[in-house]
Amino acid sequence: MLKTTPLNAVHRASGARMVDFGGWDMPVNYGSQIEEHHAVRRDVGLFDVSHMRVVDFEGRGVRDFLRHALANDVAKLKTPGKALYSCMLTEQGGVIDDLIVYYFSEEHFRMVVNAGTADKDIAWLASLRGQSGSGISIKPRPDLAIVAVQGPNARAKLWQVFPDTRAATADLVPFSAVMVGNWMIARTGYTGEDGFEVALPATEVVAFWQALVAAGARPAGLGARDTLRLEAAMNLYGQDMDELVSPLDAGLAWTVDLKSPRKFVGREALEVNGQGTEFLGLLLLDAGGVLRAHQKVRTAKGEGEITSGTFSPTLGKSIALARMPRGTAPGEKVHVIVRDKPLAALVVKAPFVRHGKILVNP
Repeated sequence: MLKTTPLNAVHRASGARMVDFGGWDMPVNYGSQIEEHHAVRRDVGLFDVSHMRVVDFEGRGVRDFLRHALANDVAKLKTPGKALYSCMLTEQGGVIDDLIVYYFSEEHFRMVVNAGTADKDIAWLASLRGQSGSGISIKPRPDLAIVAVQGPNARAKLWQVFPDTRAATADLVPFSAVMVGNWMIARTGYTGEDGFEVALPATEVVAFWQALVAAGARPAGLGARDTLRLEAAMNLYGQDMDELVSPLDAGLAWTVDLKSPRKFVGREALEVNGQGTEFLGLLLLDAGGVLRAHQKVRTAKGEGEITSGTFSPTLGKSIALARMPRGTAPGEKVHVIVRDKPLAALVVKAPFVRHGKILVNP
């Protein structure tokens, strides 16, 4: 049996095409994936991301526990509501998951982890707690649903429909959150556009969703979510990195804090192994194919491989993220093997699109 979110019946009633996504019955689109993509870039779209798991960490010593568990340093979180993107690593330096952690008080941090890794993540964190002797509590929150309201008009739309949220969120800076009653409203997302991610009681999410749709927000599925995040060069766990891939080889060195002397899980392996590959964008120059994961990339310095690829609705061209040999640089031309045929592509510095603006040129 597939797992379902509290919005499952709403998606089905809306005519969504549903797929098995890591054991969850999720909408891939509601008709036109391209139109859903453009709605988020140009106006406002809604995503059900209730398959992701909220986990609360409470008790004395939470900050010290997370400083050891995560590759980024939660010591940076000093203002209540501030958020931090981080990887959680194995002792060998591979990525167990990428996640966002929020600081609310010295005795309360909150984490949002990926759906497919949630059980593994919680078990890993519990094992670290056991090893450290920490007395903190680790509380998964299956009672909460999450909806991402994304696009240049997303914040205005939320305020229009739920005016009581405006005062608390109008001055919210990116990568921070605030509690409005029992809703956590975070200025975060996975699209490269502005907006909010709202974690709220599962019992309230149907009314929340339907009110926003009635006001003109467009439901968007996993298909548009993938093209949007790839244009924004946001990594997808399981494709761009996993337990066999270092964050240094997945374009995530900026999320690893090696400046402070703290010991964190995986640090020693990262310092010993260093960076082995370049992680860069590709823009297809030749016609005749679409860039996809696992296609081989021929460069002047050896062979690489695409980790994520798609057709970009905003650019009207095929784009990809790829791991390539050290020394490969933006501006170089390479060839991608598409159906046994080498097609020319340009190496670019990602992202491709942010806040509706195209950032790369062929």
